[in-house]
Amino acid sequence: MVQTAPNLGQRLELSIEGCGHDGQGVGRWQQQVVFIPGALPGERVEVRVRRVAKRHLEADLVAVLEGSPDRQRPPCILASHCGGCSLQHCGDGAQARLKQQQVQEALRRLGGLHVEPAPIWTAPQALGYRNRALIPLERNADGNIRAGYYRRGSHRIVNMNRCPVLDPRIDQLVEPIKHDLSCTDWPVDVNLSGGGGLRHLALRVGHHTGELLITLVSSHANLPGLSALAQAWMARWPQVVGVGLNLQPRATNVVLGPTTELVLGRPWLQEHFAGIGLHIAADTFFQVNTPQAERLVPLLVNFFGAGQGPRLLDAYCGIGTFALPLAAAGATVLGLELHGQAVQQARANADRAGLGGVAFEQGDVGTLLEGHLAGVDGLVLDPPRKGLSESALAAILAAPPPALAYISCNPATLARDLGALCATADYRVEQLQPVDFFPQTSHVECVALLRRTPATARD
Repeated sequence: MVQTAPNLGQRLELSIEGCGHDGQGVGRWQQQVVFIPGALPGERVEVRVRRVAKRHLEADLVAVLEGSPDRQRPPCILASHCGGCSLQHCGDGAQARLKQQQVQEALRRLGGLHVEPAPIWTAPQALGYRNRALIPLERNADGNIRAGYYRRGSHRIVNMNRCPVLDPRIDQLVEPIKHDLSCTDWPVDVNLSGGGGLRHLALRVGHHTGELLITLVSSHANLPGLSALAQAWMARWPQVVGVGLNLQPRATNVVLGPTTELVLGRPWLQEHFAGIGLHIAADTFFQVNTPQAERLVPLLVNFFGAGQGPRLLDAYCGIGTFALPLAAAGATVLGLELHGQAVQQARANADRAGLGGVAFEQGDVGTLLEGHLAGVDGLVLDPPRKGLSESALAAILAAPPPALAYISCNPATLARDLGALCATADYRVEQLQPVDFFPQTSHVECVALLRRTPATARD
């Protein structure tokens, strides 16, 4: 029988067989895969076809005909519209199972690895955990500011006043800051389609200290009255230690630009992480779920035997999030990082902590690895979502250290890189630990602990 593609807008009844990597329900229609946001495995649903692609269909959920016992009422009233979260309709236990399955399937399909992940470490807080928010802004025709995340699959902002996954200490600032910005005559143009202006509101909190940073992201600095507004904010909220202006003049989906100007206060907040005092700036990369990130530290310390003084490299080290606690535990650590500002912050954090056994170098990580891998006892990898660069992977394969810890926020690129490391450098996965850094979303963090087999480790 010849299969025909459905028409746009056509309604179909489907059984949901699984869950996609973005949290969508996955069904089939005449052997074509159909992705349906909001549907859960085991459900029978009615959907409306939204997009017909070459190899799959995309559809919107119209009705749940037979529901899953895992379905719950979303804690956010905007959950069905906002693209910020994809699993609020799914109970916490089921979210953990789906993420565990996602990791296992990625390892098998993309890495060719038959590794059983350890049970996922669920988050102690399923809501109110995010220590940072980057919120798009726009101004309505009536002059009021709209702030919110994009509608799923679009660049249309879903206006919000509260977001339940944000730390309550930054969540409570969203609505009053929106009001204050509405009272200005500043242009607002998040997509740079009409001349530029304000683009995003950035908020950051120290989980353990409660200190707050407010940062406006704009394409230009022509915002008269910003200093007075910053003074009002810091007077109203004593926990706000700094207000900044980040300049992003490029038409790009990269939220933050290269320059952040201090308007009032200080450009960093104080945070405590795994016993180390850190200064974190508005544009610093730092894990959004502080308690879950801290759980990784003893895992790394024990794996490398940090108390015995091993020589470690920390590639893609950022501000020293893991290098500093490893050094405090007794290891000698060299951190490698592309971004110069992060290296400066890492060195300053090490000096404040009085850590002499840690140093940092700035440059391309792949190039730096080539010169430092020989003779080290272990390697920490914490690359961006795209995984290891080709040069970094080549350097590791040319001189593989005895022990390697790979921290990843993307199971697909983790599986790809682990497949290459295990096949070419004779590594075996000693432990694969999923960690839920991002409840209510489909994202999952993983830590893979690898050792070379004794015979090859002596080569």
